[in-house]
Amino acid sequence: MAQDNYRLQMEQAQARFLTYDQNRLMEKFSLQADGNYLYLSFLGTPHRLSRKTGSLEYEKDGHWQDGNTFSRVLTLLDILCDSKDSRCPSGVWQSMESFGRHVHQTLLAERDPMAEAFDKDPEALARAARQLGATPIAWADVGFSLEIMDGLSIGVQFWRSDEDFPAQIRWFWDKNALDYLRYETMYYAVSLVRQGLWEAFTAQTAEHFGDELR
Repeated sequence: MAQDNYRLQMEQAQARFLTYDQNRLMEKFSLQADGNYLYLSFLGTPHRLSRKTGSLEYEKDGHWQDGNTFSRVLTLLDILCDSKDSRCPSGVWQSMESFGRHVHQTLLAERDPMAEAFDKDPEALARAARQLGATPIAWADVGFSLEIMDGLSIGVQFWRSDEDFPAQIRWFWDKNALDYLRYETMYYAVSLVRQGLWEAFTAQTAEHFGDELR
C-alpha cells in the first residue's frame, strides 16, 4: 500500500508539471529542449523530462534509463517547478536538523548501519565520493559536497567511530536551500544521495552488506 501511495504522489507531481508554462521553466533554468524533452543536469547526471507526460529518464553508459522513482521525480520537480525566482546559494552550510521538524527521523538516526559500513573502509567512501563528482570539504574524517541541481549542493560529513560515539553521517544544506525545495523534499534528496553513495561504495570494496543498509 505504501508503494502505491508513493507512485500516486509521483504521478500527481508529473501531472502537475504538465500544467506549468514550460517555456517559462526553460528560461528560468536556461534549459536545452526539443519538441519532446527538457534536458537538465541532476545529481551530476544528464536527465531528460518528457514534455508530454512528465516521465523522467537519466543517462547511463550512453543510454537513457528509466528515472521514474519517487525520490528522484519529487526532488527534481520540486526544484524545477516551485523554486523561487530569486534563489541563490549563500555559500553558508547549515545542518539539516536546523531547518525544521524531523519528519523522517530514521534518516538522521544516531545509529546508522550505512555509517557503520563506511567505518570499516573510509578510504572506499572517499573514492566513492570522487566517483560521484563530489567536491572535498575540509571538516570531518571524510567530508564532501554534491551538487543536487542548479547550484544547490548538499554537504556530507562522515565521522569515524571512537570509544564514545558510533560512526555517524551528518547532512548539511546551503542556508538558502528552502528557496529551492521544500523541507520534506530534503529527505527525498538525502535518500537519493545515500543510494548513490552506497552503490558507489560497494563498487569500491569487495565486502558487501545486507539490504538493511539501504
